[in-house]
Formats: sequence, C-alpha cells, structure tokens
Amino acid sequence: MRIKTNSTQVLYFTLSAYFDTGLFKHLYFMITLCLYMCTVFSNVLLIVVICVNRSLHEPMYMFLCSLFVNELYGSTGLFPSLLIQILSDVHTVSAPLCFLQVYCLYSYGSVEFLILGAMSYDRYLAICYPLQYGTHMTCSKVAVITAVVWLYSAFIVVVVISLSASLQLCGSIINKVYCDNYSIVKLACSDTTVNNIYEIVYVFAVIVSILILIIYSYMRILRVCFSGSKQTRQKAVSTCTPHLTSLINFSFGAFFEVVQSRFDMSTVPNMLRIFLSLYWLACPSLFNPVLYGLKMSKIRGFLLKGCRIFTGCHVLSNKCVDVQ
Repeated sequence: MRIKTNSTQVLYFTLSAYFDTGLFKHLYFMITLCLYMCTVFSNVLLIVVICVNRSLHEPMYMFLCSLFVNELYGSTGLFPSLLIQILSDVHTVSAPLCFLQVYCLYSYGSVEFLILGAMSYDRYLAICYPLQYGTHMTCSKVAVITAVVWLYSAFIVVVVISLSASLQLCGSIINKVYCDNYSIVKLACSDTTVNNIYEIVYVFAVIVSILILIIYSYMRILRVCFSGSKQTRQKAVSTCTPHLTSLINFSFGAFFEVVQSRFDMSTVPNMLRIFLSLYWLACPSLFNPVLYGLKMSKIRGFLLKGCRIFTGCHVLSNKCVDVQ
C-alpha cells in the first residue's frame, strides 16, 4: 500500500511518541511481555472454562466468551508491535502494517462496545422478563447477534481504512506509540470532509446508539430492583456489577483516547500521554478476565474446583514418589 503525498509516496510511518529509554529498554520490554502473557493466559483460561463446562453454555456466558476472544484479538493487534518498537532504535512501521494495526484496534474497540451493549440487553431480559428469558434469548439468537457484531464492526472499519488510504498525505510522523487513524487523517493535504462526516456517522452508529440501549436497559433494571424483592435486587447486583464495571472501565479509557487525539496535550508529561493512549487497549483485556473470574460465581466455582483437583493430583503424585 503506497500513500501518495504532493511529491513523494509514504511507504513508512514514524511513531514519534517513543523516546530513548537507554538501559531501561529491556526492563520495559520484560514488563510489557509479562502483561501480554498474563492477558493471553487469563483470557484463554476463561474461554476454555466456558467451552468445557456445559453448565456455562448459556447466553450470558456465550457473550462473555465472545468478549474474551475480542480481548485476545485486540491485545494481539497491539502488544507484538509494541514489543518490537520498544527494542527498536528506529520507530517506523510500513504503511500496510500501519493500516492493518488501525483495522485491528478500531474493530476491537467496536466489537468491545457492541458486545457490552448486547450484554446489557441480555441482563435487561433476564431481570425484567425472567419467565420469558428462555424464549427471548436463545443460543441461536446469541450466535446471530455475535455474528452481526463482528461483521458489522469489520464493515464499518474497512470503510474507515479505505477513506484514509485514499488520502494524499503531506507527512509521515504519527505522535503515538501505535498507528492511529485520526493521526493519519491529520497528515492529509487533500480534502478530508468525507472522512470527517463518516467519522461522525461511525460515532453515532457504534457509540451513541449502544449508549442509548445501555441506558434504557439499566433504567428498566433499576425500576425492577426498586420495586422488587430483596432477592431480586441481590440477583441484579451480582450479575450487573461486573458488566457495569467493565463498561465504565472501557468507556473511560476510550474517552481519554478521544480527548488526547482531539486536543493539544503537549503540556502533559510524555509518559502519562503514552499511558492514557494505551489504557483503553491494554487495561480492559487484562482487567475483564480477572473481574468476571472473581465476580461470576459459576466461573469462580469452576476455577476453584479445577485448582483443588490439580492440587490434589499434585499431592498424590508427591506421595507416590515418597513411597517409591
């Protein structure tokens, strides 16, 4: 992919947010690698738990499984490139790989938000219409919703990439530690009206519409909680708290990223700007498996059971060795 400027073609983008870390380069590399390994391990573990345990083959856990798959997808779109750039002395990335990363990260964000919206609708049906929940939210319906979420996200992000790739650029420096579509659009010396209009459409199609669904769902849930029994309130709190915490965490991270992209942040320390730009990509992927693993009683029970079985087998094997 070659991006034309007025006189040259941009074959590489320079990620200018990196700075010389000197002797700490390998320390940052090891910390980032550990975070990536923890993210992969925790998400894969919960995916396996949900797939293996037949009692977890319910709509809520199927949405969770899709969420964890998306966390793996998003972290893989970020961390390998980040690890390479930390060790590199020249922080450049080819145009095709840059746009591939933009696609991965933007589709990750879209899928994340849409799945969280679907999960709020699922909780609304489970709490407000418990007797009809089984007919309204079947496994086939969950599969259709999940497929639509992934395909819809892929389509709208492909359009974003296509519009950005057709721009004439007057520079190649991206002030981020990863490739960002808005930063590429700001390099354009051609008309970006279509890009700006589609970005507004993108915001309404993904963010505003899902926020309306989430707000409506939780307004109805709160109404049921206040008018229902203590048992109903406890059930609502136990099932909705992890989802709300995950939603707020991701929303704040995305909000920080939007603010940093749209406004001048030159007065903010470089390390803080890097942390804020990475928060919405790195923290939810590591935070969500821990949150749901601790808060969801069925998942927590299955994990504890597995730990007890593993520990028991380990003790037995040691005894056998001692006897021999």
